[in-house]
Amino acid sequence: MKRNTHKEESELAELETPEITAGSVDVDAEQQPVVEVAPEAAPDAGEPVARAEFDKMKAERDQLLDRVARMQAEFDNARKRAEREKVEFRDIATGNVVDQFLPVIDNFQLALSATGNAEQLRSGVSLIVKQMEEVLQKMQVSAIPAVGEPFDPRVHEALGSVERDDIPDQHVAEEIRRGYRLRDRLLRPALVRVAHNSKQISE
Repeated sequence: MKRNTHKEESELAELETPEITAGSVDVDAEQQPVVEVAPEAAPDAGEPVARAEFDKMKAERDQLLDRVARMQAEFDNARKRAEREKVEFRDIATGNVVDQFLPVIDNFQLALSATGNAEQLRSGVSLIVKQMEEVLQKMQVSAIPAVGEPFDPRVHEALGSVERDDIPDQHVAEEIRRGYRLRDRLLRPALVRVAHNSKQISE
């Protein structure tokens, strides 16, 4: 009798406890949590922004290229203007120099057309040379001292030496061609012969 009772209790427990298997639980839809899923971004969502940025950069590039082109053109114009002004200045300076020498040329032509002896011609040429020296002096061009001066390789160019006992050794004995300077700038050196005084050396 006890065995049957125990068996009945076991069968009753099995009936009251249903088996829970995968997929057997049916949860009410109202009790399910709602999970919102964000819509996927369209692949071309960022394209309008990138296009606008590209157009902006392209416009800035075009502006920079235009500025560079303008600066290059201005530089070329300034260089051409400087060269033109340099040529004009040189022409003006040359014209001023030539204008001062025109009277000298006139006097040379008068001397060549004059009739007279050699002494008169020589006197006329001397006056013309003096006139030329006055013109050079106005232009601040001066002759380099030579004969009797100590030989200076900075302004003298030696063509040789001569034996002279009346001139100190290593002094200019003869001037072959006169040298000139413009203010402190050497235009051309004087061609000279230098004295070699053996008597002075022996003493």
